[in-house]
Amino acid sequence: MAWKHSVIMQMGRFLLLVILFLPCEMTSSVLTVNGKTENYILDTTPGSQESLICAVQNHTREEELLWYREAGRVDLKSGNKINSSSVCVSSISENDNGISFTCRLGRDQSVSISVVLNVTFPPLLSGNDFQTVEEGSNVKLDCNVKANPQAQMMWYKNSSLLDLEKSHHQIQQTSESLQLSITKVKKSDNGTYSCIAKSPLKTESLDFHLIVKALREGQ
Repeated sequence: MAWKHSVIMQMGRFLLLVILFLPCEMTSSVLTVNGKTENYILDTTPGSQESLICAVQNHTREEELLWYREAGRVDLKSGNKINSSSVCVSSISENDNGISFTCRLGRDQSVSISVVLNVTFPPLLSGNDFQTVEEGSNVKLDCNVKANPQAQMMWYKNSSLLDLEKSHHQIQQTSESLQLSITKVKKSDNGTYSCIAKSPLKTESLDFHLIVKALREGQ
C-alpha cells in the first residue's frame, strides 16, 4: 500500500508541474502581409496605389484582425476582418513617406506585422524667390526642399557655383532646407541665386532674385 501511495504522489506532482508550465492559451498563429512573415519596407512612388493583405497562418479557429495606420485604428468592413484582411492605400503622396501600417491579431495584439512606406520622389523646392534689400542690410535666402532619397544641395549665382566670402556668406543646411545668409549686402551681391538639388532621380533648381538698392541719402 505504501508503494502504491508513493507512485500516486509522484504522478500527482508530475501532473501539477505540467499544468503549471502550460500557457493559458498558446498563440501559435503567425501573421503575414503580402506573403511576408516579418516587418518590411514597401518601395512605392507618388500617385501609386498599394494593396496590403494580412492573413493568419496556423490558426485553429476564426481570428479577428485589426489594422492600424501609425497609432490610429483603420475602420474595416465586417467581411474584411476574419482570418484575412486587406487595406488599400490609394493616391500615395510624398507626405506618406515613412508611414507605417500594422496588422494585429485581435485577441493578442502583441502578435503583429508592420509595413513602412518608402515613397521615393525627386526634389521639391520652394521659397521666397524675389527679394529687394538695401545696401548694408542683412538678407537670408531660404530654399525649402523635400526629397527621397535625400538630395545634395548647393548654391549658384548667375549660373556659376557661388564663391563664398568669409564673414559675408554663411550656409546652413538641414534635411529640409538650404539657407544662404548674406551679411552687409553690397551692390555686387545683386543677381540671381539658384538653389540646386541633386538626387539619383533628378536634379532640380529654384531661382532666387536678389535686387540690391542703393542706400538712401541721410542713412
